[in-house]
Amino acid sequence: MQDAAADSAPNLADPVRRAALHHGDKPALHWRDQSISWSELDVAVTAAAHGLAAVAPPTEPGGTPPRVAIALPNTPDFVIGLLGTLRAGLVAVPVNPGLTAPELRHVLADSGASVLIGTDRVRSLVAEVAAELPVLTAVHGTPPTAVHGTPPAAAHATPPSAGAPGPSALPSRGGDDLAVLLYTSGTEGRPKGAMLSHRALLANHEQVDRIDPPVVGPTDTVLLALPLFHAYGLNSGLGAVVRHGATGVLLDELGPTAGLDEIARHRVSVLAGVPSMFLTWADAPEARAATASVRVAVCGAAPLERAVAARFAEATGHPVHIGYGLTETAPMLTTTLVSGVAKAGSIGRPLPGVRLRLVDPDGVDLWRDGEAVPDDDPDELDISDIAPGTDPGQIVVAGDNLFAGYWPDGRDGPDADGWWPTGDVAYADADGDLFLVDRLGELILVNGFNVYPREVELVLGGHPGVAESAVLGVPHPRTGETVRAYVVPAQGRPVTSEELLAHCARNLARFKCPTAVEFVDALPHSAIGKVRKIQLRSATPAGPPASADTRTEVTDGQ
Repeated sequence: MQDAAADSAPNLADPVRRAALHHGDKPALHWRDQSISWSELDVAVTAAAHGLAAVAPPTEPGGTPPRVAIALPNTPDFVIGLLGTLRAGLVAVPVNPGLTAPELRHVLADSGASVLIGTDRVRSLVAEVAAELPVLTAVHGTPPTAVHGTPPAAAHATPPSAGAPGPSALPSRGGDDLAVLLYTSGTEGRPKGAMLSHRALLANHEQVDRIDPPVVGPTDTVLLALPLFHAYGLNSGLGAVVRHGATGVLLDELGPTAGLDEIARHRVSVLAGVPSMFLTWADAPEARAATASVRVAVCGAAPLERAVAARFAEATGHPVHIGYGLTETAPMLTTTLVSGVAKAGSIGRPLPGVRLRLVDPDGVDLWRDGEAVPDDDPDELDISDIAPGTDPGQIVVAGDNLFAGYWPDGRDGPDADGWWPTGDVAYADADGDLFLVDRLGELILVNGFNVYPREVELVLGGHPGVAESAVLGVPHPRTGETVRAYVVPAQGRPVTSEELLAHCARNLARFKCPTAVEFVDALPHSAIGKVRKIQLRSATPAGPPASADTRTEVTDGQ
């Protein structure tokens, strides 16, 4: 890029300048009725970079550059603010614009953000707690600009000349320098900022690019409906568009058909979504016609029910590939695109360049880099009644895409050998395909036997009367814990708790079966579709159920 030294380490914003030089008139973004070319985007990013550099405090010698919080929906302003922050050599802090005042206060205070770009709602909430945020000195509704450039809505930019001098020098930052602080969902406590460098975020693209056939290329049009404040939407979506100079279709409101009209209008070729989106698409009468241009469909962020994947494939003619990853891994680790087969229930195989092990509670390898490790205790209880392969073990990973630890001191990051435990449990089948079982902290112990909630949820999901379910462990005086299931009934298919308990008894060992089924109108979900079990726990009785027939209403507001 023009503002950085030619020999500087790669910066996430570099490809914007390259795209503007090589195909400046090509659309970079579609949003509502607007289209922004790569040349226009490049000019706007440079203007924002200088504007942000002007309002941010100076970087202390040897210190971390100022942090810029961006609390906006999926609009061009988010993209310009993010890339302008990175081009300015600052650190971006993407923030969910739907957070409450206490949640915003925590993220802004913890990150030490000095600049905020936010919606009217966000700025109003922040004003209420401004006294508690002394470091926050600049608040804007749109990315601030400098006279060196203009936003795309105000001018028609001309492609930059390779030899044209920049208006003023911006810091040359990239490589291992901190690029983004992404705050985790905080399901096990207050959100923590995962420190992701330019190199880690770019490495994940290099790993994905080694998949054949390519997932994203320069001729693709990519749906950007996933929240850009989340790692999945930010790097796997927007980051891929920027890296390849492709075209992105921004959706800030999904609407009743989850954007099918925009998919058809712009002839989207790469769909990246979450389970709720695929469920909506699978049930839409116009799905096949609207997705005629789709080449690749990938679901991530939360488990996709096998029945939904099958319905989408039948409705559109496109198989759904699954991706698995975490904020801390930038984010993708595995995908069924590696094996080329969208095997039902599988999260696929590790990306090229990602090393992966499954380890038991003592840290002993059960499976590593595609090969099972001999079992020293073949009589140990496992889940081989579901599928042959390894016993379940915690996923431990290594690769250039890993984060540098949690802000601000790098705690709980990869060990000295580069390995990091994800906290997720999986097993591998005989083909080497991985199947996610559950979070390590979600494990239920019934009389000392392991029960993985995801296993029970899969069985419940196989009943036609179940639209969605969530399984928790609750205290029990005799067994230590017992299994409780929350079920959203399928529309038009009445079902009783006795019917579901009998269904579980036919498909699960007795100790894994729920002792109570509670019917709910809806389950609480995060912005990316994960069930917020912490909210269910807060509404769950502490003791054992009075009977298996209890019916309790639990809604998103509880």
